Amino acid sequence: MRMMGAASLVAVCGMLACAPARADYVPAFRGNDTGGIIAFPMASQMDVRQLAVNHCASYGKVVKFLAVDAQYGGYISFACRWVPYGADDRPLVTRY
Repeated sequence: MRMMGAASLVAVCGMLACAPARADYVPAFRGNDTGGIIAFPMASQMDVRQLAVNHCASYGKVVKFLAVDAQYGGYISFACRWVPYGADDRPLVTRY
């Protein structure tokens, strides 16, 4: 019984040692209901303002851009805020 436990422990450790860690992967767009970040190199490929507006509108909120770190590896950060007082309509999601 001890040999079976030792063999399974060696097999599990071998599988974990051979599997890649994938610690270097960061998605280009990340967000939740309070806001998010967009990788700066993505700004030259697509309209990041519309991406942020659609993301916040899916939670029923409006977007407010906070900062832009305009360098390689930088991010564009935004916050999702509730619809301002006095507005009658909810934000619209763009559908193409």
